[in-house]
Amino acid sequence: MTLEIWPANSEPGWRLVTDAVMGGVSRGIITDETVGRRRAMRMRGDVSTENNGGFIQITLDFAAEGGWFDAAALAGVAIDVFGNGEVYGAHLRTTELARPQQSYRHSFCARPEWQTLQLPFAQFLPHRTDIPFGPGRLKRIGLVAIGRAFAADLSVARLAFY
Repeated sequence: MTLEIWPANSEPGWRLVTDAVMGGVSRGIITDETVGRRRAMRMRGDVSTENNGGFIQITLDFAAEGGWFDAAALAGVAIDVFGNGEVYGAHLRTTELARPQQSYRHSFCARPEWQTLQLPFAQFLPHRTDIPFGPGRLKRIGLVAIGRAFAADLSVARLAFY
């Protein structure tokens, strides 16, 4: 079973977050455009590690503010991505996580062609938390350029649970 999350509705829903929220100087933009003949949300920018920074990301909430999505009966996240050959991260947040730096992470390489990636929940690793990952109360996903200085260019055309 596959459950389409985006673009199942017509509202883009994605938003850009950078390390500027903590004093960093990374810069990015998000645009809704056609990439390789597919409608996509495209994140571009420069990741800088100056001022203790080091990320730009696009995020999508799975439910209205304060809500969550129960994916406990599903196996993982599927994303259709197009990139620039760099490594990015998929960061999941659940309602159990209180601090903004906490997440469950899975890295992937976004090649310069459309590809569908299946990211099993069992392969997401906890970051700055001891709370075991459980997909029963998913709050948000972030697609993240992080950890080193580089030019980011990542597009997503589809997000689903499988």
